[in-house]
Amino acid sequence: MACERWAGKLDVYLDGELDRAAATALGAHLPGCAACAADALGRVRMKHSVQMAGKRYAASDQLRARIANSIAAQPRRGPGGYWKILALPAVGVLIVLVAVNLYVGRERGRRQRVYSELTDLHVAALASTTPVDVVSTDRHTVKPWFQGKIPFTFNLPELRGSEFTLRGGRVTYLAQTPGAHLIYQERKHEISVFIFQDRGDQTAGGPSGPAPALSFSMENWKQNGLRYFVVGDVGAEDIRALSKLLREAR
Repeated sequence: MACERWAGKLDVYLDGELDRAAATALGAHLPGCAACAADALGRVRMKHSVQMAGKRYAASDQLRARIANSIAAQPRRGPGGYWKILALPAVGVLIVLVAVNLYVGRERGRRQRVYSELTDLHVAALASTTPVDVVSTDRHTVKPWFQGKIPFTFNLPELRGSEFTLRGGRVTYLAQTPGAHLIYQERKHEISVFIFQDRGDQTAGGPSGPAPALSFSMENWKQNGLRYFVVGDVGAEDIRALSKLLREAR
């Protein structure tokens, strides 16, 4: 059972509706409270189950196309051929607008699902008693650990002189794609770094740059065939600072 103070706020936190100050406090509370961590982890798993069920029954592109074609093929009654001639271009424009809106909505929904899944993975790691499988602050220990476990390699930055500390890493999955999940610490906050092979729609997260996702800050970019995501309940400037180190890693 979660602490009385936070029991009624876990769902709001996971849905991204908790104000930043409270979200930061709860994020700092989770790693040290087994009851709240277990409750949060259970809710994250429930969200994943609901998301997977929703995807199972999503309308296919073929069904949407058949509906659009059926609407376009229906005879339109009018006072005469003159009005039909005027109406045809309008119908064509309407169909184009519907198709564009469907595409935009689908892309927005896909990006939001990617952001939601990554923040769920971030919260689940913080709530776990073993957030990383390889525990080390040494990038030369963490990077080789992933060899043979994921189908790509990556570089980690030198953190000396920065406010960030590497805690370790683990293997994770996004859209059935294996990747690296690294956890960095900045003061009392944890930041997740996810790295996947760039596989188009399956791992794309929208344009590079800061992006709000639930109660967290996020930045994503593509580099050398890999897709990077940086997620945390810290300020956008901290996310940008860690992202810059990762981009410049050699």
